[in-house]
Amino acid sequence: MCPNTAYTGRHWDGSPRTTRAHRPLRVADTSPSRLLRCGQSARCRLCGNRIDVYPRSDQRPIALHPDELATAQIPEPCRWHLSCGIAHPHADGSAWCRIPHTVLCPSRTTPATTQLSPHVEAVRRQLAVRSRRLIDTGAFTPPAPSDPACQEQAADVRRPARPVVQLLLGRYLADRPLDQIRCVAQTRQRHRCSQMLLSSHTPAGRWRLLPAGPQRGQLALPAVLMAVYDLSRLPYAEQLRWRTQRCPVHAAAPGAADLALAGWQVFDPLLHAEHIHTRLPHAAASRPREA
Repeated sequence: MCPNTAYTGRHWDGSPRTTRAHRPLRVADTSPSRLLRCGQSARCRLCGNRIDVYPRSDQRPIALHPDELATAQIPEPCRWHLSCGIAHPHADGSAWCRIPHTVLCPSRTTPATTQLSPHVEAVRRQLAVRSRRLIDTGAFTPPAPSDPACQEQAADVRRPARPVVQLLLGRYLADRPLDQIRCVAQTRQRHRCSQMLLSSHTPAGRWRLLPAGPQRGQLALPAVLMAVYDLSRLPYAEQLRWRTQRCPVHAAAPGAADLALAGWQVFDPLLHAEHIHTRLPHAAASRPREA
């Protein structure tokens, strides 16, 4: 019998073998939606480093570091793993795990209760150096620092960094100020729409002090009034436009695909107690400034 011949990269007739490079999963251009059940890449607004945003089992998003780290070098409370595109807050028994970006973000202060390993501290320093390079090259502009003494007053009187919005018989926590909530629809150039939800040409809500009581079976809290941007008096179509996070133009074109996830979270007064403000913001924050 003839011994097996070594692999030569050619077929039996001498024609060359062609191997296709593996490509990541993509969505066809004709798909009605361009969203997958996977991480949405983005940039941290505080340090400019890349993050992967995944949904949790309760549909709340979480920003994870894009690289896997050795499980043995990560504190147990910081270990996360992915299963079917869902992030779970524990290790899966493998030698690698994911870690929340908030633990590594150089622009955030590490809680005193979290003990970071030397390896995690080294990764944190690498992100700090990368963030400095982005700033030096002009690729990233950090947010302007605020006076610590006026931080609470600015959050209450001017505009909340993450306001609570009441619409469609529920309350939702936004991921950014009202005048910075951007449309998630895809344009004809296949880019994300640059229009904002808050427009001077559409009906606006109003800030109200409403009880921070239980919503939909949540646990009761002491009687506290909180600032809520109320949209419940607007027409149903306008509330639905806010919930789907679309500008007026793309709200009238339901066939347009989405290029990002809507940044709403169901508001829970216990989980989101830090975002409860007891004073109404300034009236100018409810309307965008005219150009």
